[in-house]
Amino acid sequence: MRPTCILPFMCITFLMWIPGCTARYEANWGSLDARPLPRWFDEAKFGIFVHWGVFSVPGFGQYSEWFWQRWHSEKQAELVKFMKKNYPPGFKYTDFAPEFRAEFFDPEIWADIFKASGARYVVFTSKHHEGFTNWPSAVSWNWNSMDVGPHRDLVGDLAAAVRKRSLHLGLYHSLYEWYNPLYLLDKASGFQSQKFVASKTLPELVDLVTTYKPDLIWSDGDWEAPDTYWNSTQFLAWLYNDSPVKDVVVTNDRWGKGCYCKHGGYYNCADRYTPGQLPDHKWEKCQSLDTRSWGYRRDMKLSEVMNLPSIVKDLVYVVAMGGNYLLNIGPMADGMIAPVFEERLRDLGAWLGINGEAIYATKPWRVQMENSTVWYTVKHNTVHAIILHWPSKQILQLTAPRVTGATKVTLMDYPDVLLKWEPLTPTAGLRIVMPAMPTSLGNAWCLKLEGVV
Repeated sequence: MRPTCILPFMCITFLMWIPGCTARYEANWGSLDARPLPRWFDEAKFGIFVHWGVFSVPGFGQYSEWFWQRWHSEKQAELVKFMKKNYPPGFKYTDFAPEFRAEFFDPEIWADIFKASGARYVVFTSKHHEGFTNWPSAVSWNWNSMDVGPHRDLVGDLAAAVRKRSLHLGLYHSLYEWYNPLYLLDKASGFQSQKFVASKTLPELVDLVTTYKPDLIWSDGDWEAPDTYWNSTQFLAWLYNDSPVKDVVVTNDRWGKGCYCKHGGYYNCADRYTPGQLPDHKWEKCQSLDTRSWGYRRDMKLSEVMNLPSIVKDLVYVVAMGGNYLLNIGPMADGMIAPVFEERLRDLGAWLGINGEAIYATKPWRVQMENSTVWYTVKHNTVHAIILHWPSKQILQLTAPRVTGATKVTLMDYPDVLLKWEPLTPTAGLRIVMPAMPTSLGNAWCLKLEGVV
């Protein structure tokens, strides 16, 4: 096991005031929040979220990744019944770990699927609230993927495969752990002590950054304690000033109780965050393909899995509103990705292969939507109108664009065919004669509007 150094945190205060240093961030939210978001993240638009851990072994119940807490602490009836029926008396949650073998896990196959989906980044679970680490953490003895279960560095293996395909690597990390004795001691003290933070959370975060050099850190598990307990601002100051990823790394907003939607890098806010109007800060919606869980469920039904039109509609809404879309899958404990998940991702990639110009590196337009069926994005001087309902009688009316003498309209499916149109008024709106409807599994088509304002 490799040693983990926490020296960077001992030096943060001193380093901030080295004479001659410029553009350094101080360990306070005013300074950290002023850091510009690295450009790659806004341009990426779409990522894949992966929830995988010991919880994938029981793989049961709504929000299966919370199985341990809801069985052990909440004693939910369906989980208690499940355990009594399928496991012997005295069986402990930790007994699931040896069954998390990942025997069919092939990171190359995973990365091929993620690339085929059209995603530009992948956020992988390094550690969920159960505390089990998917890498050989030196401060998680016998509760990590090298010591027990797969006996391999899952983070490292996937990181290499993802980067080979020019995808950005993100790592999800839970600040807290439900049943870690040190965390429970700190909690009992009203978070006046920081034994867990000093010996577990911060060493692990530093280890992840220095070992795997992620482009994104997706923090979670922050809601019980304030950011001052987690030493979040000190960690972020080191991350932005002195870490090996200081110029490219992106972070979210879950760094302590009351921080989300207020402090950090981009905003996740709540899970499945869906703002009703254009936010004034970069944001991301995380959404799971399995609508009842982030982790894999053995009892998942097809009707509970998002279909392609609903995925595309969600993606288009998020991007038109200036956000990024992080779509989650929960692999099986053996390392297999459910065929229905793979199918959805590959079909989404096929849709993006035709219409991706209207998604990647775009910005919100002055009008985001009209008639609940048309969403707009803009890239440079080109406006894209993504339509979620094919017009009857082949005539589509758009009221928002203002036409000019240089206006041209094409459909992404037929990029070399100029469509006929006429203005609704001398300067505003278009009436477009649509071609024969192309097949779209996503039930969405994109018009490219050049020369409109």
